[in-house]
Amino acid sequence: MHKTDAEIVPRVTHLKPASSTRTGQTAYVIGTFDTKGAELQYLRRSIEKLGVRVTTVDLATSGTMSSASISAREVARFHPKGETAVFTKDRGSSITGMSEAITHFLASRRDLGGVISAGGSGGTALATAGMRSVPVGVPKVMVSTVASGDVAPYVGESDISMMYSITDVSGLNRISAQVLGNAAHALAGMIANPVQLDDQSKPAIGLTMFGVTTTCVQAVTKALSPDYDCLVFHATGTGGRSMEALAESGLLDGVIDITTTEIADLIVGGVFSAGDTRMDAIIRRRLPYVGSCGALDMANFHAISTLPSHLRGRNIYKHNENVTLVRTLPEENVAIGKFIANKLNQMEGPVRFLIPEGGVSAIDAPGQPFHDPAANRALFSTIEEHFKPGPQRGLIKLPYHIDDAAFTEALVRAFLEIHPSAQSSPSYKR
Repeated sequence: MHKTDAEIVPRVTHLKPASSTRTGQTAYVIGTFDTKGAELQYLRRSIEKLGVRVTTVDLATSGTMSSASISAREVARFHPKGETAVFTKDRGSSITGMSEAITHFLASRRDLGGVISAGGSGGTALATAGMRSVPVGVPKVMVSTVASGDVAPYVGESDISMMYSITDVSGLNRISAQVLGNAAHALAGMIANPVQLDDQSKPAIGLTMFGVTTTCVQAVTKALSPDYDCLVFHATGTGGRSMEALAESGLLDGVIDITTTEIADLIVGGVFSAGDTRMDAIIRRRLPYVGSCGALDMANFHAISTLPSHLRGRNIYKHNENVTLVRTLPEENVAIGKFIANKLNQMEGPVRFLIPEGGVSAIDAPGQPFHDPAANRALFSTIEEHFKPGPQRGLIKLPYHIDDAAFTEALVRAFLEIHPSAQSSPSYKR
C-alpha cells in the first residue's frame, strides 16, 4: 500500500519546555533547497531585513549542491548511523533517515531561536519531523500546501504554527511572496519578543476534560491552582497524547485523569481515540495518578451524516453540528473496564481511581439522554473485578455524580494524599 510522506516520516515528539531564560536568537530556515531554494532564500532575506540572524539548513536527499549555509550532508552526519543512513538511494528510507538526522541536528544548536520552513507534502513531513523535537515555546512556523487539511500527522503533540501557502510552493509570485513574507514576519516577531513567564516554581499537574465534565474539572482546578500549575487537556485523542508526551518528558509532577473518554473511542471506534498506549506514560514514569470514569458513557464521531451504518440504531446525541455522541453499551463498557484495570494494575507509582456511581458525564444523570444505570454497572463492576489493590494502589467507589461537589472534594483529597510535596498544602483543608 502506498504511504504518504507524513506516514514515511516517524512521529518523533520529545516535548520539553523552552527555558524561561532562553537566549537563542537565530532563525533556522530549513527545507529542501534543491527544489524550494528560491522560496527558502526569500524567507531568509525577509527575516534578515527585520534584524534577526538566520542560518539556512538543507534537508534535500538528492545529493545535489546546496545554496544553504549548512548542507544536507552536514545534517546527515548527525544521524546516529552517519550519513550513509540518509543517502540510501531509496526515497522512503532517505526521508526517514533525514528526519531523524534533523532532530539530532536541531538539538545540538545552542543559538536556536526559532524554526521556519516551506514546502509541499514531502518537505512538510521532513521539516515538521525536526520541529516536533524542538522544545515547547520555541517558535515553529511551517508554510505548507497541506496546511488547510488534516495536519495532525505533521503537528503531532507539538506547538507548530501551520500556514496554508494558497498557491503551490513552486516559485515566487505575488501570492506566495505575501504569504511567505507574513510567515517570516511572524517568526521574527516571536524570536525578537520572547514570552516572559511568571515564576514557575509550582508543581505542574495534567488534568483531562470534556465539555460534559467541565464542572468537575474546573472545580478541581480551582481548589488546586493556588499550589499547582494546572494544565488542562481536551480529551480529543490529541489532548490525551499531548498530556502523556509531557509526562514522558518529565514535565508533569502528577496527573488527575478525570476524563478517560478516549478509551471509549478506542473500543467503539470513535474519532477521539488516543490509541492503545493511553496511560502508558504514567506507567513508565510512575507518576502520582488519580483517575476516574469521565465521559465513558460516550464514543465520539463527526457530523451525524458520517456516522457508520452499524451505529445508526443506537442511542445517539447530537452534541453540535460537527460532533455526534453514541452511548456505550454494557458489553463495550466491559471491554473499557478491562482496559482501564489492566493499565492501573501496571502502575507502580501511587494510584487512586475514583468511580462516580451517580453518573459519569453531564448527560448521564436521571432525565438526561445517556442515563443508563445498567451500562454503568457493567463498567464499574468490571473495573472493580479486575483491579488489583496494593500498598500504593486504591479503588474508591462513591455514590456521587461526577459533577457533584462531594466527588470533586474526593478527587482533590485523593491527589493531596498521594503527591509527596502536597502534604502540608494550606490551600485545601482536608
